[in-house]
Amino acid sequence: MSPSTARATTPSGADADFAARALRPVKRSLARSPHAERIRFRIEDGNADLELPREAVELLATVLSHMAAGRAVSIVPEHAELTTQQAADMLNVSRPFLIGLLDAGEIDFRKVGTHRRIKAQSLLEYQRRDDRRRREAADELTALNQEMGLI
Repeated sequence: MSPSTARATTPSGADADFAARALRPVKRSLARSPHAERIRFRIEDGNADLELPREAVELLATVLSHMAAGRAVSIVPEHAELTTQQAADMLNVSRPFLIGLLDAGEIDFRKVGTHRRIKAQSLLEYQRRDDRRRREAADELTALNQEMGLI
């Protein structure tokens, strides 16, 4: 993944505070126009407006929310190809564990010479499937606990 494809940033304390302040007007703009496809912002100098697609503003709100909480943020296009280390970092697993997932066919990848490359889209699909499986398992455990009168 090239530097122009993804940028990761961990906000400083001051940046987190600034992101929290910036988040409020962005959320207000989204709430004021719940069905609008485009959101308009007035540029500070007052001489121009900035009109953005709603999806871009929603993404900005998500980024600001994570930054306000002090969490690192990366933006990766779905078509981007990741190294095994980058993919492992995104899943918060070890590289050997990720390679096991690749070899088991859990995540699509391709080989470039001897190196594996994973499309971000394939990684996100795996994450969604894994999250769904975990939720189903937790729901099943909750139902069993209720049947047994434990909760």
